[in-house]
Amino acid sequence: QVQVMESGGGPVQPGGSLRLSCAASSYLFERFCMNWYRQVPGEAREFVAGAGNYGPITVADSVKGRFTVSEDSAQNTLWLQMTNLKPEDTAKYYCKVQARRKNGECFETTYWGQGTQVTVSL
Repeated sequence: QVQVMESGGGPVQPGGSLRLSCAASSYLFERFCMNWYRQVPGEAREFVAGAGNYGPITVADSVKGRFTVSEDSAQNTLWLQMTNLKPEDTAKYYCKVQARRKNGECFETTYWGQGTQVTVSL
């Protein structure tokens, strides 16, 4: 099993910044593929940023230039730095975690955190 813990959400005004963190832990696995997604009620969960198969970090076009992601592989932690936030960034942000094989490929089994709410408004 894999445990996923997110933190860092909250209310913020337009133009403000927030930093989300996601930590993964497991007694079975040492390395993980970790990604951020977000979801608005009634809509599908959408990819925001993270590292998939073989490791390259990608960022969704909708947030490119405003959001950056960084990781500490040794600590199995992924951060999402969000700047110049807009009301349309309001969503619940989820961390998606998959165990990573030695060759860098992600296992299919997916674990989700409980999510952290980000609300951008005046």
